[in-house]
Amino acid sequence: MTPDYTSLLIALAVSGFAIVTAVFAIWTGARKDQYLILSAIGVGLVIVALILMSLRDGRYVVETLIVPFTLIHAGTGFFYAATRGFLKKPYVMPALAAGAGSAFVTVASMLMGLLGLTYILHNASIGAVLLLCAYEYAAARRELRSVTLANAALYALVGASFFAPAVVTLLAGDMVTYPPTASLLDTINAILAIVGVTGIGALTLTLHFSHMARQHRAQANTDPLTGVLNRRALFERFAESTVIQGVPVLAFDLDHFKLINDQLGHAHGDQTLQRFAEVLGRAVGKHGCVARIGGEEFCAILPGRTKPEAQAIAEGICSAFAGLAISRGDGDAVATVSVGLATGGEDEPFVSVLSRADAALYRAKRAGRNTVCVEEPHLAA
Repeated sequence: MTPDYTSLLIALAVSGFAIVTAVFAIWTGARKDQYLILSAIGVGLVIVALILMSLRDGRYVVETLIVPFTLIHAGTGFFYAATRGFLKKPYVMPALAAGAGSAFVTVASMLMGLLGLTYILHNASIGAVLLLCAYEYAAARRELRSVTLANAALYALVGASFFAPAVVTLLAGDMVTYPPTASLLDTINAILAIVGVTGIGALTLTLHFSHMARQHRAQANTDPLTGVLNRRALFERFAESTVIQGVPVLAFDLDHFKLINDQLGHAHGDQTLQRFAEVLGRAVGKHGCVARIGGEEFCAILPGRTKPEAQAIAEGICSAFAGLAISRGDGDAVATVSVGLATGGEDEPFVSVLSRADAALYRAKRAGRNTVCVEEPHLAA
């Protein structure tokens, strides 16, 4: 037996209410994630609209349609805002254009008494906004790609279910009266909407928790002051036994750093570390690996680079950092850095290469600082 349209609206409202409750509860603990509250508001507006639709006693007149239709368009505008917000895109103006624009054309045709045209514009504009949401997710390049594509597919399914009645009514050609086929088409649309809303809600929460887990992993592996990898993350990526034959390793130590802290304060010292990390990151590039392994000690691993290239990079870092002319706290002296360079030998593990780079670093310290020293090649046993 086919369920009646009012029952389907109530089922959709109940499903939506459950999603709103879950999303709002999660948002209270993650208020910086604005897309959660935007999504909750969108579903909430649609719930109110559905309740009003279920109370209209089958009457398809302006008085029973104008408020719920407007609320549904506003809700879909919030859905689009939530989608773009999750994907870290500007959302205020695009969402306002989508929600307000579709509501305007629908209400305008309704006030002119063209209920057939209203039905077409109402369904087509909602379908268009939902398809925009589908496009945003399909085009995104984020974690859990399969879940992102599934979310896009559900948005596309629900969007298409709104387009279908619009197309059927348009082909019928009656722009004045509410279409006689509306009951069946709306029933099919409501069934697909229940499936879509429930699935979209579940997948959106899955993406949210995946995003949060990724953020927590990044925070656990990142030095909070400089933004580079911390010591733990470095040794997770390059275990002590990992062989890095032919790969250059650079060890850095900021010269007279204790003097900087003592003379100019720890805030100035922190800024010095941050400025050095910026210089180091630019020089190493996205294919290298940079980590802070101690107070003023850093490390860089340069896969794909030769020893001469690594030495040139190290010398460029020394020059660029000194060129910042950061005060060291004793007259006109500026902050500098010393560097040790070692290249992985045959069957040599990472910890051994790093140890030789450290030895070269201390030779650079003894040689007067602000220089690069290269350790002798590793001899296999």
